[in-house]
Amino acid sequence: MKKSDVLTALGALAQETRLDIFRYLVEIGSAGAPAGQIGERFGLPLPTLSFHLKTLQQAGLVRRIRQSRSLIYSADFAVIDALLGYLTENCCAGHPEVCLASIREGEASGNPPA
Repeated sequence: MKKSDVLTALGALAQETRLDIFRYLVEIGSAGAPAGQIGERFGLPLPTLSFHLKTLQQAGLVRRIRQSRSLIYSADFAVIDALLGYLTENCCAGHPEVCLASIREGEASGNPPA
C-alpha cells in the first residue's frame, strides 16, 4: 500500500460519522448493508449519508455493489488488511510477533498496552 493511499484512508476515518459507519460495516461483515439501512441506523439524511459513503468509497475502505434497485455497501477487508499491514510492518524492529506477545502478556496481567 502506498503512503498516499494510507493518508487518504486515515483522512476518511478522521471524522466521527464516517468512522461510525465504517465500524458498523466492519461489524456486519462482507454481506454489507443497503444504504437505507445505514442511514436509518445513524439517523442521517440521504445527502449526508451519500457524502460520507462516497468519501469512504473513494478512500478504498468501502465497496458498493448494486443489487436490483439497492446499493449495498460493505467494508473492503483486503484494503483494511493492507492498511493495518502498512501501519505495523516495522513493529518491534520488523518482528511483530514480539509486539503481539507483549500485548498478550499485558492483557493477561490486567495491564493494557501503553
